[in-house]
Amino acid sequence: MLILDVISKDIAITGELDEYIRERAGHFEHLFGRIMSGRVSIEAPSSLHHRQGGPFEVHIALDVPGTMLHVTKQTASDLHVALRLAFAAAERQLEDYASKQRHEVKVHEVKVEQGLADARVDRIFPEDGYGFLLAEDGRQIYFHENAVVGSGFEQLTVGDAVRFSEELGEKGPQATTVASR
Repeated sequence: MLILDVISKDIAITGELDEYIRERAGHFEHLFGRIMSGRVSIEAPSSLHHRQGGPFEVHIALDVPGTMLHVTKQTASDLHVALRLAFAAAERQLEDYASKQRHEVKVHEVKVEQGLADARVDRIFPEDGYGFLLAEDGRQIYFHENAVVGSGFEQLTVGDAVRFSEELGEKGPQATTVASR
């Protein structure tokens, strides 16, 4: 679940406004489930004669693995418009980031025949039902016994040549299919 801080300057955050912000931020997790934290900052105009109208400023920051995504100042004379603009910009940045993360995995599959890459069994924990592969490019790839097809998990030993396909799991790359060569 996304830990979200809502910060305001010169504007009261009503229950309805807080609920709207948190609901919109909840969509971030559908785009990329590994957001560590987030912050939404709202600033009302500082001059007294503009207190009833904008421009309102909204900033959004999302802490994701390896970086921080920032939506630069989004302004509008209506607070809800400024929020919509900021959340739309944040969603685009998050989609781009998630796309790049998926692309990093796909780059390693370029030299793959029919979706499977070559590797060797590096470590195996039969009592726990998982192990690690050593891919040709030197990366460690986690695999679960349920990903093993063909001869089966019980037949694998350290050093066995295998072919695998992968995806980005919650904790990094993981093999979705492992087959003996």
